[in-house]
Amino acid sequence: MSDSLLRLGIKRGCLVAAFALTLATTALPPSPAVAKGVYFPESFTLANGLQVVVVTNRRVPVVSHMLWYKVGGYDCPPTKSGIAHFLEHLMFKGTPSVGPGDFSKIVARNGGRDNAFTSFDYTAYFQNVARDRLELVMGMEADRMVNLRLTDALVYPERDVVMEERRQRTDDLPGDRLSEQLEATVFVNHPYGTPVIGWEHEIKGLTREDAEAFYRTWYAPNNAILVVSGDIDAAELRPLAEKTYGAIPARAVPERLRFEVPALTAERRIILHDSEIREPSVVREVLAPSYTHGDSDQAYALEVLTEIMSGGPTGRLNRSLVVDQRIAVSAGLSYNPTTRGAATLEVQATPVPGGEIGKTELALTAEIDTLLKDGVTDEEVATAKKRMLAAAVYARDSLQGPAYAIGMALATGRTIDDIESWPDRIAAVTTTAVNAAARAVLGAQGGVTGQLLPADATTAKGE
Repeated sequence: MSDSLLRLGIKRGCLVAAFALTLATTALPPSPAVAKGVYFPESFTLANGLQVVVVTNRRVPVVSHMLWYKVGGYDCPPTKSGIAHFLEHLMFKGTPSVGPGDFSKIVARNGGRDNAFTSFDYTAYFQNVARDRLELVMGMEADRMVNLRLTDALVYPERDVVMEERRQRTDDLPGDRLSEQLEATVFVNHPYGTPVIGWEHEIKGLTREDAEAFYRTWYAPNNAILVVSGDIDAAELRPLAEKTYGAIPARAVPERLRFEVPALTAERRIILHDSEIREPSVVREVLAPSYTHGDSDQAYALEVLTEIMSGGPTGRLNRSLVVDQRIAVSAGLSYNPTTRGAATLEVQATPVPGGEIGKTELALTAEIDTLLKDGVTDEEVATAKKRMLAAAVYARDSLQGPAYAIGMALATGRTIDDIESWPDRIAAVTTTAVNAAARAVLGAQGGVTGQLLPADATTAKGE
């Protein structure tokens, strides 16, 4: 019923990735002229504090309705890791007017589909339905914002479901176990170091009372954002929003805490051996600024750097390690700046079959050293920006993509102006800015290197 998209909790989203939600693996047509803006949304706020955003797309009589709460794994109380995600599951357990499990059945009977996901910074619920079924799902979503009813008989079997989800998505997958350990090592003294789904021993201790307390604390209209994308405009949506969500009174919501990662300069390495590993890999992760934490100008420059290093088969890392040296089957750099706190930048490579992990790490390190020494070129920057701006233009064609990107941005502290000015900010990035950002982030001490190896493999350090 509930897809938590736990990898969002690890990578924490990326605005340009959301722009290209359905385009990232598709060749783009020649770049058109870039319009001023991206989604051109309309927005209004209800008297109870609910922010409402509308992106009109009249291509088909369908809408994507997404409700975002500004709370996630970041906000779990001590010893209660996973409670935000657990509550996401329990939100499908019914109200006095919608029985347990009936929410999704009603959506399906009306030709739609629904789901939910939890990240560190937000929890979101969505339904994709025909335009004439929008009022129905708005009413049901507003109903469970205030009328959720839980019993022990509903809560504790679902806790077992979450435990099994953790086993399937983390404990049984060596790559995800390594990622979990990397995050815990990078984010010292910080909520991002605790998995969104929670630590196993703490999930086991979650109670109905814990879920109800978290629900009463955070689930309020003035702590939520409604984004609707599709065959509707603000004038049409406002009366529906007033009728459904507008009837819910605002409530006091605590201020979200702010955490900082302490400065750590020691080299840290994580080695995970597992008999299930068929393809070893090496990854290095470092802290980086985000749109709302640290140097935001640097964040835009790092997005351009990511496109240069990993923008398809012509990206620097793929071209060097996979095509030219043939030492890896994959290599890339990833960076996701849409977070409330610090972001991370990650470089990784997977050796060719039979290849040595130490040599692959050396080759990856050499490419980063070359980047830091020689920098990127004006031509690389211009080409990367052209591709990114083209993706922004075509992103509006998606139904759910705009609702996803806008909700994620607003839930992490950005504004509609920030979203709409993204093309201008990317267009303004210079080669000098990209090189400075690369050296500041990739050249800093205190990152973490991880190796994923078969059980009988020899650990090899790339030096």
